[in-house]
Amino acid sequence: MQPKINYQKKLEELVSTLNTKPKLLLHSCCGPCSTQVIDYLKDYFEITVFYYNPNIEPLEEYLHRKREQIRFLEEYKEAKIDFLDCDYDHEAFKNVAKGLEEVPEGGARCNKCFYLRMKKTAEVAKENNFEYFGTTLTVSPHKNSTIINEIGEHISKELMIPYIYGDFKKHDGYKKSIEFSKIYNLYRQDYCGCLYGKE
Repeated sequence: MQPKINYQKKLEELVSTLNTKPKLLLHSCCGPCSTQVIDYLKDYFEITVFYYNPNIEPLEEYLHRKREQIRFLEEYKEAKIDFLDCDYDHEAFKNVAKGLEEVPEGGARCNKCFYLRMKKTAEVAKENNFEYFGTTLTVSPHKNSTIINEIGEHISKELMIPYIYGDFKKHDGYKKSIEFSKIYNLYRQDYCGCLYGKE
């Protein structure tokens, strides 16, 4: 049995070696989850938030969450954070979820969804000369950080672009994201994104 990897420690080791602020394309699942992650990473990276979440439905919910993400970035004054939008490609999610509709939340459907969103982030990062890609997904206590980081590592090797490891729920990260959400009066959804999980 392999020892459990401390992914937040791996991130801390990385940032301790940086002499410049590399360009990071950071996949964000929603405004509330992005808050603490951005606040932590802003001192080490030039961050562009990438909003690619074809799993979120219905469309009105997707648009509402996107507006909240943009509003937070506009109101957050600690650093300038750029925003990169993406088309609402719900069919892409439907395709990867096919046959897994009845799988409980946190299972194979979620893992395929993580992979879909993170691979798109890495592809766009590589196309646009970002030096790293990453995701805010690990801030949630409902997400398996080990699986998410293993997916990131796999994609990094596949596309040859560095991935920033992390487990942003560590050091009260999730609690801090709730505090940020209160300060900025952010909408906090009561389900991850897809209606299969909501049901």
